Amino acid sequence: MSENQQEICPVCQVKIVGGDKVLFSSGPPGTRAKLWARVCQYVQKQGCINQEPDAVGNVEPEDYYNPDIS
Repeated sequence: MSENQQEICPVCQVKIVGGDKVLFSSGPPGTRAKLWARVCQYVQKQGCINQEPDAVGNVEPEDYYNPDIS
């Protein structure tokens, strides 16, 4: 996927640009790993474009939602 291409998930409508840059509806851009940690692992709906482990990559502890972090 080139830098200019984007995918839009039919399940959650999030935009994935250039392969790994995720544009959330609010907040700063993230990665596929952050999207998976916060959304995709729970949704489990057919059509989700972020379920392939090779595309998601390594999920780090800071990728999960933590309301205590400012």
